[in-house]
Amino acid sequence: MLSQTDSEALLARYPLQRIGAPPTRAAGFVLMLHGRGATAGSILDLAEAFAQPQLCFLAPQAPGHSWYPYPFIAPLAANEPHLSRALALTKGVLDLLEQGGVPAGRTGLCGFSQGACLALETAIRRPCAYGAVFGFSGGFIGPPGTPRLPEPGQETALAGASVLIGCSDVDAHIPLGRVQETTALMRAMGADVDERIYPGFGHGIHPDELGAARTRLAAMQD
Repeated sequence: MLSQTDSEALLARYPLQRIGAPPTRAAGFVLMLHGRGATAGSILDLAEAFAQPQLCFLAPQAPGHSWYPYPFIAPLAANEPHLSRALALTKGVLDLLEQGGVPAGRTGLCGFSQGACLALETAIRRPCAYGAVFGFSGGFIGPPGTPRLPEPGQETALAGASVLIGCSDVDAHIPLGRVQETTALMRAMGADVDERIYPGFGHGIHPDELGAARTRLAAMQD
């Protein structure tokens, strides 16, 4: 939980929509990131499916309903400065939670589609033992090419993190190879990654993923 002062500082600094337990009484926090063209309110609808009333779910709204303008596998420079601004926002929220005394193990990241890519990229660039990281139809951000490896000294930076990555094998927006590369990278950084591929499912969140997410969020409160 956060103190009243820290809670007010967080909500004053960042325009976050909220659902679930009040920040001052929450057993943990989950930062929720919506997809392209969607809203903070729409990603918070997942909180109902998660059924974890003791957690506080926080969601920012992307300017123009998009975190960055081009596909997540475009050259990094093409998505700047939007990508850096989005990462500064996610990292800033997480930093304030940490400074307020919220343990990494009671902090989660969750996103769908473009939001999943941003959530996974945030976890990779700001690694710690997250209680839950959910990438629903997403992968790390950057162009295809040489496999991405942990930064020097980051080989165990995600040790203790619980990660769930789910995607269809025929998703029109998320190449299966990038999903697998993301799993490999996060495992190489020490994360416990559960990768779930759903044959022929398309672009969406599979009911199986929701069940697995509920289990992880419940464990995050133990």
